Amino acid sequence: MIELFPAIDLIGGKVVRLREGDYDRKTEYTEDPLLLAKKYAAQGFRNLHLVDLDGARSGKPQHLDVLEAITHETSLRVDFGGGLRSEEAVEQVFFAGVWKMNVGSVAIKKPALLRHWMMTFGEERFIAAVDMKNGKPATDGWQEEAAVSWQETVESLADMGIVYLSVTAISRDGNMQGADLDLYRQIREAFPGLRLIASGGISSINEIEKLEEMGVWGAILGKALLEGQIKSVDLKKFL
Repeated sequence: MIELFPAIDLIGGKVVRLREGDYDRKTEYTEDPLLLAKKYAAQGFRNLHLVDLDGARSGKPQHLDVLEAITHETSLRVDFGGGLRSEEAVEQVFFAGVWKMNVGSVAIKKPALLRHWMMTFGEERFIAAVDMKNGKPATDGWQEEAAVSWQETVESLADMGIVYLSVTAISRDGNMQGADLDLYRQIREAFPGLRLIASGGISSINEIEKLEEMGVWGAILGKALLEGQIKSVDLKKFL
C-alpha cells in the first residue's frame, strides 16, 4: 500500500504553497500549522511532510518549534526538510522528534557529509530529496541547478546506501496539473530497489492509483489536498 504524506510548507510560521518553487508566487493560507497537522491526523493520515521553506533558503532550520509541537501533540510520523546543512541542524531536528529527515542540497553537493550523517544517526532516518528543474537536480531552496543529471545523482545516492528517495517535479509543483508519471516510471525502472516518494502536481485519486501500480512507495499531497481537489474521505482505502 502506498504511503500518503500531506504536505505543510512554512514561511514565517504560516502555511503556504509555492508555484514551481518560486518564492514570489506563493499562496498563503489561514490554517495554523499545528491545527492543520491535527486535522490530518484526525482524518486518518499516518504521515506528514513538513517543509521549512525559510530554512531551505537560509541554510538553517527556522521552524523547529512547529516541528516539535507537531511531533509532541500528534501521532503523525513527520519527515522534515529545509536547511539541513550542518550536523548541528540534524541533531536539533533529530531531538525534536522527527521520523525522517529530507536532505536535498547536501545530498547533491556534499554526499560524503550525508553518508557521515547516515552512519551517525542511522541510514533509514534520511530521505534524499532530488528536486527536478529542467531535467537536473535543483538545490538551495530550488534556486540553483546542479551540473549533473538526475540519473547520475540517484545512482551515486543508491551506491552510498540511501533507501528512501523523494523526487519533486518542480514544474508541476503547486499547479495541480498532474504528476509527472513518466518520470517516476523511469526512476522505478532504473532503480527498483529504492523506496521512491513522488511529489509535485498530484491532483487526483487516479494518479495515486497509477503511482501505486508502478511500485512508488509514497506520494506527497500538497495543494490539491489543502484546497479540496483531493478529499480525505476519498483516500480511505489508502489510510
